Amino acid sequence: MPDGGRRPGAAPFEGPIADERAALPITDSRTIHAGYVFDIVAETVDLGSAGTVHREFMKHPGAVAVVALDEADRVLLLRQYRHPVRSYLWEVPAGLLDVADEPLVDAAARELAEEADLRAARWDTLVDYYTSPGGSDEALRIFLARDLSEVPDGDRFTREGEEAGMELRWVPLPDAVAMVLAGDLHNPSAVAGLLALQAAHATGFSGLRPADATWVR
Repeated sequence: MPDGGRRPGAAPFEGPIADERAALPITDSRTIHAGYVFDIVAETVDLGSAGTVHREFMKHPGAVAVVALDEADRVLLLRQYRHPVRSYLWEVPAGLLDVADEPLVDAAARELAEEADLRAARWDTLVDYYTSPGGSDEALRIFLARDLSEVPDGDRFTREGEEAGMELRWVPLPDAVAMVLAGDLHNPSAVAGLLALQAAHATGFSGLRPADATWVR
């Protein structure tokens, strides 16, 4: 493309490249469906000179995920059935932000203990993302957990439903990344988390944000 890859006719942007929140006027908002975990809402938003648009999307409480890395540079993957996609997926521990005012890293620690029977002495923010920003407001933070230890038998969580039969596997990080690139892994937190960990590992983890880093969501 001419002009450094910019599309002809596209307006140049001179500011820093970073996502930012925007409070555009919403002229109408209503809940179409109130669900157990998420709602479906319809809103009309004023885009200024571009006019107004009507959008329907999933309103979600948000979630956290955990990439657990052991001393041998292996990552933990869990196999869980996901009915909407009719598949058993290899994932990293994750869960909803469904406890009021719970700090993000505490939610991540809770999920790591409940799903993998593990604790971590070191936590860092690995990567943040929106799962499907064109159709959902779900935001997800992925943490890196290190210095791992097992939860004592008497303190372990009793798993139910799809989590009851979860299997786990410790996979060398290069092998896990190769699985992502080969199309063998599809869970978004696993894909984003493993690729982010690969990048962080290559720099000796020098660019990682602290566990309590600001989250734009």
